[in-house]
Amino acid sequence: MQVYLKPGKEGPVLRFHPWIFSGAIARIEGKPEDGDVVEVYDRSQQLLGIGHFHHGSIAVRLLSFGPANVLELEFWVQKLQQALVVRQTALHSAETTDCYRLVHGEGDGLSGLIVDVYGPVAVVQCHSIGMHRQRALIAEALREVLGDALQAIYDKSYESLPPKYAENQPNSYLWSASIFPPENIVVHENGVAFRINWVTGQKTGFFLDQRDNRQLLARYAADKTVLNTFCYTGGFSCYALQAGAALVHSVDVSAKAMELTAENVELNRPFLGEHEGFTEDVLRFLKNDGPNYDVMIVDPPAYAKSMEKRHNAVQGYKRLNEAALHRLAPGGILFTFSCSQVIDRELFYHTIAAAAMEVGRSVRVLHHLTQGADHPVSLFHPEGSYLKGLVLFVE
Repeated sequence: MQVYLKPGKEGPVLRFHPWIFSGAIARIEGKPEDGDVVEVYDRSQQLLGIGHFHHGSIAVRLLSFGPANVLELEFWVQKLQQALVVRQTALHSAETTDCYRLVHGEGDGLSGLIVDVYGPVAVVQCHSIGMHRQRALIAEALREVLGDALQAIYDKSYESLPPKYAENQPNSYLWSASIFPPENIVVHENGVAFRINWVTGQKTGFFLDQRDNRQLLARYAADKTVLNTFCYTGGFSCYALQAGAALVHSVDVSAKAMELTAENVELNRPFLGEHEGFTEDVLRFLKNDGPNYDVMIVDPPAYAKSMEKRHNAVQGYKRLNEAALHRLAPGGILFTFSCSQVIDRELFYHTIAAAAMEVGRSVRVLHHLTQGADHPVSLFHPEGSYLKGLVLFVE
């Protein structure tokens, strides 16, 4: 089946952008269903690329710019090998880290696919029907590329697919060794231990994108009082404690998250400091009377997933950071983040600046933060840079 673009609409493809929007299409030969592989041509019938078709705003997600047989194992093995080389190049702590993102969608030329590795287990999330329809090939390629180090492949796609495809469908193992693996294991990130449950945890079980930022936090935590808000599995909390923090408070509205945090804190003993967890709404906790902190982490879930909700999200980030700045001791350090893709870096920066102005405190920017190197961004697909953060020195 072939997709032909309108005159002048081939420009983004020629600049290696992997998305073709429905408005760029002049005509379609054949009747492709969601997930079908299609060839994309310009008005002169020159082949531009091969990709997965979908009825929606993003009509084609390109997997190649030019000819490729995306239905053959060789294609997937080559793509995964390339992705693995990037991780081997970018991650310099293999002896102390056994969890990482192997495939990051467009950043690895595989739009719609996420693969996270936790020790002997690879967790797959397909965000497009096309990827999900090729999951058997993906699993076979993973086994070939990762070899004996791999013991199981878990497909968690039904949480990321559109509802009409995911309804009443369970997540499941695509493959496992003769000894069925446990549903949670302990992995290490820069020597810090975490128990991972890819079956019941959010996303694939852990937020690997904050690895570098957690390590940076450790540089500021020694002998300090630290507040980790929206703590989920307690990643920042465990790094702070291992780095010698005197006191760490972890806060999350989810009781399950607080149980995960408590378990991970125990995994990392012994340490000299103290830890206490609070199951409470973060904004309410910040507005309560209580001590000021030397270091704070504000890492909320995405406040907006569409442009229509962007204004409300900006106001939410502003209120949250105002409350955080009120609870930060003079000379304190604030790590603040947004993972909302519709909030770009400039807007996030100005939102935090507005919060600082509102509370009347002098603030210096020490670091601009983003996702870790195992979440690479294609130079031709800047939309892949979703995580933005600031480290602030607050007088």
